[in-house]
Amino acid sequence: MSREWPVGATRSLARAVHHRKMHARYVDGITIRSLRDGDTATVASLFERLGPQSRERRYCGAKPRLPEPELAALARVDAERHVLVAYVGPDPLPAGIGRLVRTGEGAEVAFEVADAYQGRGIGSVLARELAADARAAGITELVATVCGDNPRVVSLLRRMADSLEVTWQGGEREFVVELGR
Repeated sequence: MSREWPVGATRSLARAVHHRKMHARYVDGITIRSLRDGDTATVASLFERLGPQSRERRYCGAKPRLPEPELAALARVDAERHVLVAYVGPDPLPAGIGRLVRTGEGAEVAFEVADAYQGRGIGSVLARELAADARAAGITELVATVCGDNPRVVSLLRRMADSLEVTWQGGEREFVVELGR
């Protein structure tokens, strides 16, 4: 999606719209763009739109705030880290974020959707777009850690998988999603 990530990707950007060196896609009523490296304001803005239960499910525990080092790490975009941001309609604030961190032939993925937009397909669109970008970069497997009971994320992961492996580690489930070509 971005010019920097994924390097050597084979995915066509024919649907992309150019806006000052930033590519954006419009998918199912949602505008998707890459996060710019170091854009902590966007990450913090979405974090503020997550309620306590959403934060607990995403970060596997209570998370009243994001410490600066963690915020900087979540806003890091490079050859190994790819982040997509979703926007809905005229709302200037992010509605969701999908994050992919490459680990060899695989990648870890995580999703956050603002409470006001949950259940509207934003996570599904982010997942499809991240999976397509991952395939284009030669990634064949995605790994997601799901904290406790999070039926929406479990359903999302099942929909995007050609095959799915689940293991429990304490109160967390690790999902390994095999991507088809």
